[in-house]
Amino acid sequence: MIAAFLWGALGASALVIGAWIAYTGRPSKRLIAVVMALGTGLLIGSVSFELIDEAIENSDPGMVGLMALVGAGVFTLGDWWLARQGGGDRKDPEGAQAEGQAKAIVFGSVLDGVPESFVLGLSLHEGGVSLALLVGVLLSNLPEGMASSAGLRTAGWAQGRVMRMWLLVVVAAAVSAALGYVLLDPMTGATGALVQSFAAGALLAMVANTLLPEAFEVEGIFTGSLVVAGFAVSIMLSNIQA
Repeated sequence: MIAAFLWGALGASALVIGAWIAYTGRPSKRLIAVVMALGTGLLIGSVSFELIDEAIENSDPGMVGLMALVGAGVFTLGDWWLARQGGGDRKDPEGAQAEGQAKAIVFGSVLDGVPESFVLGLSLHEGGVSLALLVGVLLSNLPEGMASSAGLRTAGWAQGRVMRMWLLVVVAAAVSAALGYVLLDPMTGATGALVQSFAAGALLAMVANTLLPEAFEVEGIFTGSLVVAGFAVSIMLSNIQA
């Protein structure tokens, strides 16, 4: 469990690095979008190879699909509620966060990090953390930290305040990874497979809601090829454990 906690913290640490880059430099929107698209492909691959494939081996495919829908629905409801509270523009790099509520922005960022951290903890049951998943988490969190922090900087947030927010998210991600290791044990058979499916659905919904729209807004028709490139890398890394 301690190892899962540390891997979760490592994956989320890219948020802090992204925030530092946003305040000390001026990362281009194109660079952020490219990394987001690649991270999306890697995470989709990880869901396919680390969760859904294994869940189908231990449970009925129909139930796997149903639980994936439930996971996506739960994430979407949480995202919808936080958007109504003022956290809907937490990823905007242009400063739209100025119209939102600080607490909703923080909780929204925590919500985004929970699904991937849960799955990261689960991957440790395979003998070591999934390298494909870890790279996908890092490549999704780095541009998220850059884009969100750039927007928060434009909205007038001090660097120290933003860093404290991301450190809170890092702790929440680490705890989520530890819980994922404890609760999402695939050895629990059909029950574990259904929980895996739930986590997969939540992670896919997070990717679709928070990464793809921002990437497509900048890269347009090239987004698809970048996502597939990330997916291809995930295939090549899928059997490597860190």
